[in-house]
Amino acid sequence: MSIKRVGVIGGGQLAWMMAMAAKSLGIRLVVQTPNVTDPAVCLAAETVFAAIDDGVATEQIASRCDVITFENEFINLDALKSLANRGICFYPRLESLAPLLDKYDQRCYFDRIGLPQPEFISLEGEVGQQELKSLGSDRTPINLSQLEFPLVLKARRQGYDGKGTFIIKDSHSLQEIWNQLDNQPVVLEEFIPFERELAVMAARSVDGQVVVYPVVETQQEEQVCRRVIAPAQISPDTVAEVNAIAKTLLTSLDVVGVFGIELFLTSNHKVLVNEVSPRTHNSGHYTIDACQTSQFEQQLRAVVGLPLGSPQMHCPSAVMVNLLGYESSQDDYQQKRQTLASLPGAFVHWYGKTQSRPGRKLAHVTVLSDGNSVQEVIDKVESVWYG
Repeated sequence: MSIKRVGVIGGGQLAWMMAMAAKSLGIRLVVQTPNVTDPAVCLAAETVFAAIDDGVATEQIASRCDVITFENEFINLDALKSLANRGICFYPRLESLAPLLDKYDQRCYFDRIGLPQPEFISLEGEVGQQELKSLGSDRTPINLSQLEFPLVLKARRQGYDGKGTFIIKDSHSLQEIWNQLDNQPVVLEEFIPFERELAVMAARSVDGQVVVYPVVETQQEEQVCRRVIAPAQISPDTVAEVNAIAKTLLTSLDVVGVFGIELFLTSNHKVLVNEVSPRTHNSGHYTIDACQTSQFEQQLRAVVGLPLGSPQMHCPSAVMVNLLGYESSQDDYQQKRQTLASLPGAFVHWYGKTQSRPGRKLAHVTVLSDGNSVQEVIDKVESVWYG
């Protein structure tokens, strides 16, 4: 008999969309989240109100569920290990998450399994101001004067939606930004002058089956995803390379669940891995309306042991546009939402957040199309929302 009770650590819009998928599968979802206003609270069968890194609260959830999964990666692995050692089931497994929660550890892991990626080094607080310490397997310490700018600086933990990521143009800016981060350990990465950014969602089942969704193009502004175009207009060889990367990664990690993989495509058609998110992801939101199985249903199928669903699109093309806050207000933007919903092929997903502020993800809209009017669709959606 399949597991029918799933705990989710985190109660934001990803858990909210998972909760909608849970209802269609007859799965009872129990959510751990700190805020009564979080989107998933209204749909969860039960909610434990506590910080997402509160291990005691997670133990409460475990007593009511058969398996626990995650909405985000901001978790306390140490607190959860004691629960796992007592037989509480986490999917993805904690061992699968461990190499990915720190961005430097993530880069080192990609190195070990041979995934193509930008060059990277670590910058740590105990190192002298003029020297960068590199801890990679075949890297040696270098001097600041040896660096080629621009570079990308990333905080090793807690970064998302552009937070903790900086484009560094010179050594002065490097010192200034690093000081602003209190000289916490960071990763410095080679800046890639990419032709476009790609992403792909992939899922792996308990018995090792891997399914990969269509490769999409993502368009970022200030390190925040603004748009997703599915499928990406790329060569079959590039699609095959991305699919191989996804399968290698999920199999190597022994993953159970859905992962989002972000990549760069260079002007000479080289694919490089940017980051991996061990969960459902913004770049996969289009799957709710455009694919036979959404990423959220797929996540639940994987963790409860149901057969994975088909990741194929049932339409030629889809465009997903994030609707970001552009002001501080309490407005629910009902009129704009109605206008967007009236567009041909449009599906509006409003996250139910009670407060808008600049840059906050409030909703997304997916428009199914014949693939011939992608830019026209984007322009129309954004003119309604931001106009």
